Amino acid sequence: MLKTRNLHIIQYTAIVLMVAILLNPYQVKAQDFQFSQYHESPLYLNPAFTGLGKMHRITLNSRVQWPSLPKAYVTNALAYDYNMDYLSSGFGLMLTRDVAGSGNLGNTNASFLYSYRIGIADKLVLSTGLQFAYNFTGLNQNGLTLGDQLLDNRGISFDSELSNIQNIQYFDFAGGVLLYGKSLWAGLALHHLTQPEISLIGDSNPLRMKISAHGGIRIPLYRGSTKLEYLSSIAPSFVYKRQGINDQLDLGINWHYDPISAGLWYRGVPLGKTTPNESLYDRDALIFKFGLLFPDFQVGYSYDFTISDLGGASGGAHEISIIFDFEAKLAKKRKKQFLPCPTF
Repeated sequence: MLKTRNLHIIQYTAIVLMVAILLNPYQVKAQDFQFSQYHESPLYLNPAFTGLGKMHRITLNSRVQWPSLPKAYVTNALAYDYNMDYLSSGFGLMLTRDVAGSGNLGNTNASFLYSYRIGIADKLVLSTGLQFAYNFTGLNQNGLTLGDQLLDNRGISFDSELSNIQNIQYFDFAGGVLLYGKSLWAGLALHHLTQPEISLIGDSNPLRMKISAHGGIRIPLYRGSTKLEYLSSIAPSFVYKRQGINDQLDLGINWHYDPISAGLWYRGVPLGKTTPNESLYDRDALIFKFGLLFPDFQVGYSYDFTISDLGGASGGAHEISIIFDFEAKLAKKRKKQFLPCPTF
């Protein structure tokens, strides 16, 4: 799965330890973290979603991955975006924090996002977005347990590369496009366009560009009056991501009956496998989603049930999303030139 993996987890029989492998750059493949509730973290998925709420939108996402293992991966995100409708633009700010392993390998990212949208056909909108980010990555060496420490009764590591470990900072850029209408959407996003160096020990380890494609359609289950048409619907959709040599395809369907929402997703459809055994590594998880959607507020919960070789020992992943999407009470009512964000 697409997740920052600068640390490798090893579970021992007597003592459970988290071991960070930092000294071999060929074994470490950096990848982005991800949220299972993609459409509840729209700015992280694609900057073209910026400003597609009613007016003010605040999004909170929190994920704990593999809680049964020591020092689980914890990811949090906070975003705010504003729909400046009269300029056909959206502005946003996003802060993410990802912490991994006993060494507390932390990635903190602050982003500014902008989008511009145009109507290209009747009830069809094209939105383009840019993201400018600054990232800080650091490691707590005191939490590391390296290989030679396991053999030394004193628990001391004499690896000379430890002195080379340093915190790093870098700028990052992303762009995306989104085509949407009342009941369908399709988008493409490119993250890490400059492929910044992210090695903590001074060697070459670029963060590979991530390509994300996503789309879906909302199908009403009631063909009566316009009012009831929005109460019950299903939305099959997909998200495909590729970063370096890693790729992933997620397929799923969401069901909505006002105000209840539920969904089932499958992560890890095998792509481009060359041997039969390779499919074992592509099969990742079944994702169960549940949410409540109100006019200005929604909350969601999802659980990743691991179906890979890691099995139930990992504890899967728990994720929560909260979204406030509202207009200012004193704002003057204006005829909207563009459609709101598609309903997922």
